[in-house]
Amino acid sequence: MPDAEDVRRIALSLPDTTEKTAWSMPTFRVAGKMFATLPEDETSMAVRCPKEERDELVRAEPEKFWVAAHEAGFAWIRVRLAALEDETELRDILADSWRQAAPPRLREAHPDLGLPTAAG
Repeated sequence: MPDAEDVRRIALSLPDTTEKTAWSMPTFRVAGKMFATLPEDETSMAVRCPKEERDELVRAEPEKFWVAAHEAGFAWIRVRLAALEDETELRDILADSWRQAAPPRLREAHPDLGLPTAAG
């Protein structure tokens, strides 16, 4: 089962990612733009997720995903780390959030992350 240290290690392995404490919690940013946080007691993480997909995920897997009340108006979702299958699932979720925050130049420079490029 992935934990907060796995989140930190994987997030920081993504290109141009830095860790910064904000709101008394670790946040992870790509090119200065936040894509993940480790709120509360670090048993969950918050990541970017389009609202339409977010609502589907919460309905399909409520034991894994939920929306914090103060984030309801934003394109963010919470993920219970204990509910994740493995580090591969954690990496996929973090990479997807990274893609949503990363500038096009970084997405295009890292096709090895399965990122969309200008050609595709």
